[in-house]
Amino acid sequence: MAQWVTVWRAAQLVGVPRGVLQQRVRSGEIELADGLVSTEALLRLYPQTELEASGMFERVAQIREEAFGRRVRERLLPSQEVLAQRLFRQSQELADVQRHLQRYHALVIALREHLRHLSAEAGGMDPRLLAMQRQLNDGLARALATEPVDVLDVMDDMLKVVSAQVTLRPSGHQFAVEGRNTLLQAGMRAGLKLNYGCGNGTCGMCKVRVTSGQVVRTMPTDYALSENERAQGYVLACAHTAASSEITLETLEAAGPADIPQQQLVTTVRALRPLATDTLLLHLQTPRSNRLRFLAGQWVTLGLAEGEDVHAQYSIASCPCDDRNLLFYVPRDAADPLAARLFGGGLKPGAAVTVWGPGGDFVLTEDAHPLVFAACDTGFAPVQSLIEHALSVDAAPSISLFWLATRPDGHFMANQCRAWSEALDPFEYTLSTHAEAATGASQMAAAMRADLFDIDCVFYMAGPAAFVDTLRAELAAAGVPASQMHTEVIE
Repeated sequence: MAQWVTVWRAAQLVGVPRGVLQQRVRSGEIELADGLVSTEALLRLYPQTELEASGMFERVAQIREEAFGRRVRERLLPSQEVLAQRLFRQSQELADVQRHLQRYHALVIALREHLRHLSAEAGGMDPRLLAMQRQLNDGLARALATEPVDVLDVMDDMLKVVSAQVTLRPSGHQFAVEGRNTLLQAGMRAGLKLNYGCGNGTCGMCKVRVTSGQVVRTMPTDYALSENERAQGYVLACAHTAASSEITLETLEAAGPADIPQQQLVTTVRALRPLATDTLLLHLQTPRSNRLRFLAGQWVTLGLAEGEDVHAQYSIASCPCDDRNLLFYVPRDAADPLAARLFGGGLKPGAAVTVWGPGGDFVLTEDAHPLVFAACDTGFAPVQSLIEHALSVDAAPSISLFWLATRPDGHFMANQCRAWSEALDPFEYTLSTHAEAATGASQMAAAMRADLFDIDCVFYMAGPAAFVDTLRAELAAAGVPASQMHTEVIE
C-alpha cells in the first residue's frame, strides 16, 4: 500500500537532490496531494530504488570509511536515550494501528455473520443480500492477502528511527536531525539561517517553540526559560534534539544579510599553512561561548589583537554550519600589511586575531534554479562557502563551477573541486588559466554559452573588478537577466 511523504523525505528515500524532485513536480511528472508525494509514484520514476542504494546507506558507508566503532555510532545514530524514545513512540503508533485493525476486523466479521443470518431468514434468495455477502467476503480476502512489500515504506520507517524530520513555521523549511546533532546543529548543517548566539545554552537567542512532536534535552544550560515560556513549549535549539520522528518548530529565520547583527570577537589562530607558493590558509577558531554568525559568501575584517594598526578584509571560505572554525585564503600581497605578517612568519598558532563583521550581500537567493559559480584566483573563497551552503540546502538541480587562474598557483584548491565532482552527480567544474582577468572572463563566458545557455541558471561571480565586470557584461549581452547575476569584487 502506498504511503504519502513530503518532497523532502522523498528526496532522501530515492537519493536525489530535492531540487530535482521539485523540477519534476513543476513539469507534471510528479503529482502532489496536499504537498505530499506517493511512494508508488516515486517507485515508478525510480524503479531501481533499493535499500542499499538510498542516500542514508551511502552516508553509512562513507562514515564507515572515515572511522570505526564508537566513532561511527556517535556520528550516525542518536544517543541510546533518544533512540529508545523514538522506538517507543513508533511502537505506540504501531500498537494504535494494530488496535484499530483488530477492531475493524471484528466489525467486518460481525457484519458478515449478521448478513448470513439475514440471508438465512430470507431463505437465501434475496440477491441484494447475496451481493453484499460476496462484496464483503471479497473485500476481506483482499485485505488479508499477502502483498509485496513497498521498499520505500520500509525505508521511511527506518529513517523515522535513525533520523527525525523537522518542519519550521512559518517558513515551511524542513531538515533532518541525524546522529547526535542538536536541533540547532542540524538546522545549520541544512543551510538554514536560524537565530542563535553562543551555541552552548548561555544566551537564549536560539529559543524555538515546539508546536508538535517531542524533544529531549541533550546538555545542561545556564540560560533559564521563564515558566510562561516553558508552558508555551519553548526550548533552546542548541540544547535539545528530536525525540519523535517528526516535529514542528515555530521560529523566525534571517531573510538576508540585514538580519545578521554586526559582531566583534577575538579568535585564535588554529593553523596557518601554505596551499601554494603565494597562497596561505588561515584557520581561526572562535571561543566556545562566542561564535560568529554569518551567511555563506560574506566577508569580515581581521586585525591583530595586540593593538597594532594591522587589519585587512577577507572573504570567509568556510560554511556557516561550522561557525567556530573560520577559513580564509590569503594571497601574497606586499600592499596588505596583514598578509605580509602572515607570509613573514609574524603570526603563529595560538596568536589572537580580532574579527569584525560580517559584511557583504553576496549570498544565495532562495530558488530552485541550476547554479553557476565563477571565480578568479582567491575569489574562490566566497564561492566555496556558497557551494558548501548550496550542497547543505540541497535545492539546486545542478551546480557548475568555472575557476580562472591569472597566476601559476591560482587553482590552489583544485583537489577540493575534484572531490566534489567525484562525490556529487550534479556537480561539474572547469579550470582555466589566463594572465589577463578580463580576457579570461571573456573566454569563460564563451564556455558558459556553449554549455549552459539552454538552461535557466543563476550566476554567482567573485574576483577582481576586471574579471567580474567583463563576465557580467558578457552574460548580460547574451540575455541573462540582471536579477540572475550576483557579484562580489575582491581586490
